Formats: sequence, C-alpha cells, structure tokens
Amino acid sequence: MASFNCFILALFAALMFSSIDVDLAARRLQQLPPLSKTGLPSLSQPTIPTVLKPGSLPPLPSILNLPSAPKVTLPPLPNFPLIPTIPTTIPYIHFLSPPPST
Repeated sequence: MASFNCFILALFAALMFSSIDVDLAARRLQQLPPLSKTGLPSLSQPTIPTVLKPGSLPPLPSILNLPSAPKVTLPPLPNFPLIPTIPTTIPYIHFLSPPPST
C-alpha cells in the first residue's frame, strides 16, 4: 500500500511540473503580437552555408601506419556431447509414500 501511495505522489508531482510548462507556453502565446492577415508570420529566408574548397581541410590520418596487433591463439575446447541426456524415470522419494498399515 505504501508503494501505491508513493506512485500516486510521484504521478501528482509529474503532472504539476508538466502543467507549469503548459502555463508558461500559453502565457507567451498570449503576449505575442497579432498575426498578419494571411495567418502566417513573415519568415526570413534561410542562409545557404558556403561550400568548403577541397584544399582547405587538412588530410585525414593514414590507417596503414598503425602497428599490427599480436596474434591470439585460443586453447582447444573440450569435447561436450551435443545433446544432453535427460533422465526418463522419476526418482523414488521416501517421505511421499503412504504410511504402512497395521
């Protein structure tokens, strides 16, 4: 029951903090100037980034100069049976047998 109360408290706190953002967004929208007659605000044209010239960047490092890693050999694996054997009989349990009759 205590974990349920903690869950309800956490849910309530999450709802409170999420509503703060909604309140601030609504207030900011109310303080904006009215839109133009078309309904869309005027947007500025985006700037196109300049293309880099091929010689302006330094060359990438060569991978051929890296030292080689040492060869690692693993020991051979032991021979395990591919399919394990499953017992087909149920073992006899003494304390589950009925008591002797007198």
